[in-house]
Parts: sequence; C-alpha cells; structure tokens
Amino acid sequence: MSKPPDLPDMELDLITGLLADHNDDPRFNHAGVHDIHRDIRTVLDDYPHAVSIGEIWVFDNAEFAKYLRPDELHMGFNFRLVRAPFDAAAVHDAITNAVAAAALAGASPTWTLSNHDVVREVTRYGGGASCSTTQGLARARAMAMVMLAPPGAVFVYNGEELGLPNVDLPDAVLPDPVWERSGRTERGRDGCRVPMPWEGSSPPFGFSTNPRTWLPIPADWSTLTVERQLADRGSTLNFFRELITLRHSTFRFDSNDVEWVRLDQHVLAFRSGGVLCVLNLDPWTDPGEVWGV
Repeated sequence: MSKPPDLPDMELDLITGLLADHNDDPRFNHAGVHDIHRDIRTVLDDYPHAVSIGEIWVFDNAEFAKYLRPDELHMGFNFRLVRAPFDAAAVHDAITNAVAAAALAGASPTWTLSNHDVVREVTRYGGGASCSTTQGLARARAMAMVMLAPPGAVFVYNGEELGLPNVDLPDAVLPDPVWERSGRTERGRDGCRVPMPWEGSSPPFGFSTNPRTWLPIPADWSTLTVERQLADRGSTLNFFRELITLRHSTFRFDSNDVEWVRLDQHVLAFRSGGVLCVLNLDPWTDPGEVWGV
C-alpha cells in the first residue's frame, strides 16, 4: 500500500518466494502505510462494532506494535507461533514476543498456528510431505492447546479443527501463481487450500454440488469430515470444541500476562488465566502424551 520513493528493483528470489521475512523487502513496512491505516480507522470508528485485523508479517516487536496504535488497527495477526518449530525454546520465545509486541501498543495479543500461506500443522509438525500423520496430529493438538491457553484473541484456520494435513496435489491442478513464477520449482500454497470436507463418503464431501472443486479433495478424507468427527468423541473436532469450552468456562484472564513455570529442553509449562498448561516436546514421547492442562 506504500512504496519507497525510488521504487527499487526486487531480487528475483523474492518474487518466487511465498512471503518475505526480510526487513529490507521493498514491498512491505514503509512508514507511509501508517497514514493509510489511520485514514481507514477514521471510517471504522463510525461503526462501533467493526474490528480491523492486520496480516502483519513484521517480526521486530517495536515495528509490529506501530500497526496497533490506538488510531490504526485494532489487532494484528502475530505469526511467531506459526514460524516456531516444535521446540520448547522456540515456542517460549514465540509466546513471549507476541505478548511483548502487543503490550507495546496496549493491544490484545493474537494467536494462530496456520493460514492459507503455510503448510498445515499436521504435516508441518510431522516432518513434511512424507510425514508421520500420527506424530503430526498429536503435536498439532498439543500446539492447539498452547494457542488456546494464553490471553488474547485466537484465530483458527478452516480445517485446522479437523486435523487436516497438507495435500500433495498433482502438478496439473496447481493454480497458485508461485508455481508458474518459479519455473515450476516451488509448488506454492495450494496444499493447504483444499476445500473442507463436510459430510458424506466421497468427494466433494458436501462442499459443493459440483464434483470438480477448484482443488480436488482426497478420497481418504472421508474419515475427516465434520459429520464423522462430530460423531466421534475422540476426534480432533471435538478436541477443539472441548478446548474452546474450557477456555470460556475455566480460564479467568485479568491481564495479558503469561507466568512461566518451567522451561527446559523438552518441557514447557506456564500459567495463564489461573490454569497450568504443560507441553512435553520430547521427540521420543508417545504421541498421546504431549499435552496437558
């Protein structure tokens, strides 16, 4: 929305990449963008129930906080948890920095593990495309608990609550421009954008009346539909529902602070809203024993 005055050229690898993480990327984070946000906010303030949420890929806390000043955005997606590997120190640093960045602007922290630009957690935490689904799902559930425990606003990406993995799609169906721009070397983001399965035993699982959805839904997602998972008390969907109910009924947030109880190589523990949350990140732990409250 705001460009540098000299309009510098970009490095070619930034054009083919998904999202730039570099502070000197000429596309993002120029001072002039804040005037634009202030203009937008003057309109939003005429609608008391309107909320603005920014997709802010900025990882310096002070720079991030600028977007959350009282006359700019109400909240901003903080992507530190998205970027953190399944590692105690990394998760600790992600939470600490997310809380600190919001505090600089007196804003609410935000938490998310996924969106339409990144590999889904089940695949990400399980080791990639040829992942261990059992390990990936167990770790994804554990990180869902971490995401839902701290104070602030939580954002769940569609299908995350079903435990959907990334899909290894055939080349012929990839519409993401990254695929063509990279000379078909970067597969892009389509693997996390496959439509949600709702019901039934075969694609498109109630998502559409047209069997040819814009991205094909795998036939083996028949066990992951909303319909199937609602009927299974141990499903990922019911796990999310229970966690969200617990967050509403048991957590009592009176500040945006997180109290750290333990941090070592494999265990992370903190108190939030009066509840103790423990995450076991030992790589040799049984997948069913990685989380607890």
